[in-house]
Amino acid sequence: MATRSRTRKSSISRASTPLSANSTSSSKAPSTSSSSTSLSSMALVNEKSGKPLLDTYGNEFELPDFTIKQIRDAIPAHCYKSSTLRSLSYVARDLALVSSNFYAFKFHIIPALAEYHPAARFAAWGVYSFLQGLFCTGLWVLAHECGHGAFSPSKTVNDLVGWVLHSSLLVPFWSWKISHGKHHKATGHLERDMVFVPKSREEYSRRYAGGIGHDIAELTEETPIATLVHLIGQQLLGWPLYLINNVTGHPYHERQSEGRGIGKRNGWFGGVNHFDPRSPLYESRDAKWILLSDVGIAVAMYFLYQAVQIWGLANMAIWYFCPYLWVNHWLVAITFLQHTDPSLPHYHPEAWTYTRGAAATIDREFGFIGRHLLHGIIETHVAHHFVSSIPFYNADEATEAVKKVMGKHYRSDTEGGPAGFLRALWRSPRWCQFVEPSEGAEGEAKGVVFFRNRNGLGVPPASQEKTVPRDLFEKKGPIVQVAEVSDSE
Repeated sequence: MATRSRTRKSSISRASTPLSANSTSSSKAPSTSSSSTSLSSMALVNEKSGKPLLDTYGNEFELPDFTIKQIRDAIPAHCYKSSTLRSLSYVARDLALVSSNFYAFKFHIIPALAEYHPAARFAAWGVYSFLQGLFCTGLWVLAHECGHGAFSPSKTVNDLVGWVLHSSLLVPFWSWKISHGKHHKATGHLERDMVFVPKSREEYSRRYAGGIGHDIAELTEETPIATLVHLIGQQLLGWPLYLINNVTGHPYHERQSEGRGIGKRNGWFGGVNHFDPRSPLYESRDAKWILLSDVGIAVAMYFLYQAVQIWGLANMAIWYFCPYLWVNHWLVAITFLQHTDPSLPHYHPEAWTYTRGAAATIDREFGFIGRHLLHGIIETHVAHHFVSSIPFYNADEATEAVKKVMGKHYRSDTEGGPAGFLRALWRSPRWCQFVEPSEGAEGEAKGVVFFRNRNGLGVPPASQEKTVPRDLFEKKGPIVQVAEVSDSE
């Protein structure tokens, strides 16, 4: 497959494509050091074997040569400035879309179909819920802006608007804000990241090969129907399960610095969730914000209960709960595809830095829906991870500046536009099932891992006899906050 252009709007970046059959990779000496803000410009190779690290597509992985300071300095100063009035105008616009959509279907479109077969009205309400889900996801994204302080220069405005919008969508605002901030400070870190932390080869083997063997090498290809069932479950239930059970979050809660995670685990009744002030996702100082988040959810649920009493559960299921499921779908799809791609690395603690993690994200393209209804959250995610306080309406300009610094290390998958985005939702779970180091990795190279799969796609997993299991809990004591950089620094 020929390497494609890296033009952002019309093609997929080189970093996100397989190597051509005739491509070759040259071995280069590994960097001797890396700081929290600087990455080696040389390809990281295995210290003893001299083999280059390969992503899932077979591309040779190279660490970028830019610094976080270069990224920030390259972004025009005005991109950092937010406008309360402009941000509120987008809230007003999205609320108008939500209201107009409801009014149009409830009082015009559905009555006009009264004489038709009930299937016509069913289909019309399906269109309503799809559109309402998009408009409400737009509101969710604006609350996301509030959580990053990008909505307004005023912290009070950010907190108030974010709390109201997220609560109306059954999201615990401050609880999410705090854990999401930790995600940004540890993106791509296998022991500290807060969402879509990939399974190691050992974890995947225990889950899927435990009944028939001891390693993924003893598994056959996952059937497409199994992938589909998993994908449907992820898209329908992934978001609430993340809030309730910390699904896809890291499991290292016993290392929480205050000892709040002792005896707690992800999963049902494990004590790790976004609603309990005692959760190890938070520190003691966060308790009041978790409780305020819970109050917001309680108020929203009270109004929903009253609405059900007045208009009935069937009507509310159509008007609110079906669109709510669409919101869940879009949130999970967006986040999953921002951090899961065959071209992306992840890092063990000894190899991770803030800049490496921020660079391990990918931009995609979702056309008019993504750029306008969803406020560009899909198309400008890479820049957002370097500087999350930039308001979304300045993110395109910031992205162009960031791309000039990142060069070939900027990752995007824009081929096919919206259709390509949806195809990636199928491709990623097929290609990206677990992570492991490149075969023969030694030294620092063992700390850089890439997606592999049991489906015969891309670079095959390392042969079983050459793998050295890494004990997931070999490092004891509290998690050390190493090499992290916040937007304010």
